[in-house]
Amino acid sequence: MNLFERYLTLWVLLCIIAGVLLGQFFPALFQGIAGLKLAEVNVPVGVLVWVMIIPMLLRIDYTALYQVKQHVRGIGVTLFVNWAIKPFSMALLAWLFIRHVFADYLPPEQLDSYIAGLILLAAAPCTAMVFVWSNLVKGDPYFTLSQVALNDVIMIFAFAPLVGLLLGIASIAVPWATLLVSVLFYIVIPVVIAQWLRRRMLRKGEAAFARGLKRTGPYSIAALLLTLVLLFALQGEAIVAQPLVIAILAVPIMIQVILNSGLAYWLNRRLGVAHCVAAPSALIAASNFFELAVATAISLFGFQSGAALATVVGVLIEVPLMLAVVSVANRSRDWYQNRI
Repeated sequence: MNLFERYLTLWVLLCIIAGVLLGQFFPALFQGIAGLKLAEVNVPVGVLVWVMIIPMLLRIDYTALYQVKQHVRGIGVTLFVNWAIKPFSMALLAWLFIRHVFADYLPPEQLDSYIAGLILLAAAPCTAMVFVWSNLVKGDPYFTLSQVALNDVIMIFAFAPLVGLLLGIASIAVPWATLLVSVLFYIVIPVVIAQWLRRRMLRKGEAAFARGLKRTGPYSIAALLLTLVLLFALQGEAIVAQPLVIAILAVPIMIQVILNSGLAYWLNRRLGVAHCVAAPSALIAASNFFELAVATAISLFGFQSGAALATVVGVLIEVPLMLAVVSVANRSRDWYQNRI
């Protein structure tokens, strides 16, 4: 992990502080930025999200999809948890904790928005950061690559219907036009651009491609952090008024990580899958494509919405939670392999 990735939680905390302070001193500036929209998509955030996502998508080789058949059991487990368990269990946990357990401690007008943000967070499996986690558990790189490529393809077709279904079940109005524009703007177009750039970079050789990935990586993290500064500049008053909101929103996210990683790890062990596949499978099942979730939440509900705040809490706790899963997977390697 590079410096930015290793200390991402620290950078996010600093962005929260910087954003809140800047929002208090320059409110008109940030309100103006929030109003720069095209087809309900905030233009500055759209540009920043492309800078975030495209360097990550450059790592994904969609020709690796042919390798799916070599890891049928591991990929089957991950797909099952990612698409059949995680979004629905998050919807249930969000309903339980936001509408009931912590409802008295949250602003009533934002309850639906918080639930929507948590659903958005769970509906998109992680992409590029999974390569970091997989490397830390000595995961099979071909499995990780093929699984991420497959999840990206599924997201193009399944993200909008799944989010629409779960928001509808939660009795939250679904702005379908904006949701579909978000899928086009934040998934389809970046994938096309990234694959076009990938081919151009590979024509110069593998060494040049590796150098290109190394150069573009910091731009991705910097764009994420700048987006967070913008968001917290507009969320500052709500956070200052109710600082416990972030801790409350973290509860269902933490339960989700434990549930999904543990379920995927156990299912892989029951099916006799090798640890080098089971460990990254558990990590992919637990982590989220938070860049997409943040961008979509802003498009659907706005910068100052509870949905946007809920997705950012996912960013805040992603790294420590994933490192905890990495630690458990590495420490339990012998236990895991003794049953295979």
